[in-house]
Amino acid sequence: MRKGGPRKEGNYTNPCLTMHQPWASLLVYGIKRIEGRSWPAPIRGRLWIHAASKVPDESTIKAMEDFYREIYAVNGITDIKFPEHYPVSRLLGCVEVVGCLTCEEVVQWEVLPEGVRLEGQTDFCWLCEQPKKLLVPFEMRGFQRVYNLEKKIYEAAVRGLVSVDSPAPVKFPLPNPRDPFSLKPGSIAASFLNSKASAIEKSSSLSAAIAGARAAATQFSKDQHIRTNTIPNNRPDSTSAEPQTIFIDNDRIPNGNLKEGSIEANSASKQSDYVEEEGSSSRSQPPARLKQDPGAPSKIFAAALRGLKLS
Repeated sequence: MRKGGPRKEGNYTNPCLTMHQPWASLLVYGIKRIEGRSWPAPIRGRLWIHAASKVPDESTIKAMEDFYREIYAVNGITDIKFPEHYPVSRLLGCVEVVGCLTCEEVVQWEVLPEGVRLEGQTDFCWLCEQPKKLLVPFEMRGFQRVYNLEKKIYEAAVRGLVSVDSPAPVKFPLPNPRDPFSLKPGSIAASFLNSKASAIEKSSSLSAAIAGARAAATQFSKDQHIRTNTIPNNRPDSTSAEPQTIFIDNDRIPNGNLKEGSIEANSASKQSDYVEEEGSSSRSQPPARLKQDPGAPSKIFAAALRGLKLS
């Protein structure tokens, strides 16, 4: 079991990432195992997860829950316990970032279950293990990209962490167990030069779930021009001597609110990857069905921080 604590390239002590719901809770609950970004992970080790202020609407929650039901079903897993609530503007818990690969590497890495390979569909895939959640989510403001938690918030939060029973925990093997940064973009690409990844057969329900998840994620993107995915065509009846690809217009899955990646290196269009700032006007638009944390967060927070003074 890998030990906690951040191993980082930047100046991070208690790194935190703000994500939109429902993706934030899905990651902390261990259902989501890959966090997709348009930039590589700057840390290894513990990463705190904070939920942004935008309240998820019913259709977004349903689309993402359907997506995860389908990709887990690919590996025969049908009993998934989704979060009862998707609280916003809260510190939710943490995961261990053990590596970062390109989407091309994740899709072709056959050591991973097929469902995980389907999940990794962004430019850079942050590989996450050992999710833990806070018994009492802490109300706080988030920021863009990776930032440090305030020391006193960290000291209070670390006391309230509990382990999570993930539906299917994944261990991502490091090329060099002594080097926490050995699983990085390009680190395993050479192993695919003379091999082909087996194609993942998609049922109609899986394809529909992928399309629904794509539509849910693009609401957070400035640029709606989605790049086309390509998957190796390994059919034995193929007559072409050259490697073939199957172009799938609606099979890209942006993770959270971030831009979609591309398996094809020459894809050109770009999308935004920023997290909506706290206090946005979207908070004033209530969804049809709110899955939010009940109660008075300020009182809960004060109780959780008993003995500590946050100024």
